[in-house]
Amino acid sequence: MCNLRKTEQFVIPYTDVKTVEPPSKLWKFVYEWLDSLVFAFLTILILFTFLFRIVGVNGTSMMPTLQNGNWLAVRAINTEIQRGDIVVVTQPNDLDEPLIKRVIGVGGDRININFETGEVSVNGTVLNEPYIAELTHKRFDVAFPLTVPEGCVFVMGDNRNNSLDSRSSVVGFIDCGYILGVAEFRILPFGDWKLDTNA
Repeated sequence: MCNLRKTEQFVIPYTDVKTVEPPSKLWKFVYEWLDSLVFAFLTILILFTFLFRIVGVNGTSMMPTLQNGNWLAVRAINTEIQRGDIVVVTQPNDLDEPLIKRVIGVGGDRININFETGEVSVNGTVLNEPYIAELTHKRFDVAFPLTVPEGCVFVMGDNRNNSLDSRSSVVGFIDCGYILGVAEFRILPFGDWKLDTNA
């Protein structure tokens, strides 16, 4: 008669295994919000490092379009400067400071100013200038009519009778190589973004 050996039974003791709880909804929301915030910050940093520069307005020569203390986003990469553009000029001058002015004429344009009527003409057409503070009556030492040399622009401030610009030999024609950029929109004050660039 065969004897069967009893096999020993091993019992594994039960222990509590802690399961990993999924993150709470609040933490998930905070994480996603922070992730979006970092992404937005990096995007803005890249934009304003390579595509735009921030420039402050100092003075009243561009009133009423720009006020002293406004801050502008200036496009740093320029393809072509056009009439009506508001530009930041770094060309050396007796003022020893950058200028913010409006482009009135580009290379090849014939500019004339009738200081009696205050009208500005480009290529024989009187400009409609709703952006200026008042008509152009202030005369400097530059004689009109004149032709803008190729590769240059003729600029004036919107506050025509309180602006030192291309009407004066102190500023003269602006070599396009000295244009830092074109003002695209206003950053400060908030809510007043748009710039009038019609010319």
